[in-house]
Amino acid sequence: MKNLKYAIVGIIFGIVFVKAEIISWFRIQEMFRFQSFHMFSVIGTAVVVGLISVQIIKRLNLKTISGEQISINGKTFNKGTIIGSLLFGFGWAITGACPGPLFAEVGSGYWAILVTLLSAILGTWTYGYFRDKLPH
Repeated sequence: MKNLKYAIVGIIFGIVFVKAEIISWFRIQEMFRFQSFHMFSVIGTAVVVGLISVQIIKRLNLKTISGEQISINGKTFNKGTIIGSLLFGFGWAITGACPGPLFAEVGSGYWAILVTLLSAILGTWTYGYFRDKLPH
């Protein structure tokens, strides 16, 4: 019961994904073919909301609901970022699925996406296993 609030927020988030058509393989392909502005507007809106939210958190020194300090550490750029970004983008373009809506797609009955979901889990595990051996 303690985590019920997270399940409810996740379900609502999934419904928004479905209604906004951002789990649609066709919408994602339109984006990668530059045939539609729909996905670019969704992603752009998310970036702007995230940017504003982070600035508000930093400037007002906000804390979590339980009173803990929110710490946003800076990131260093390395060549692994380019390689990882390319792999992510190619996977997204090929499968038509970003990791965010994978569970919403499964929940919507797109059972073929289970292959992509399992591949994402395997890829995450593989990265975690080899992380210390990868270039920095």
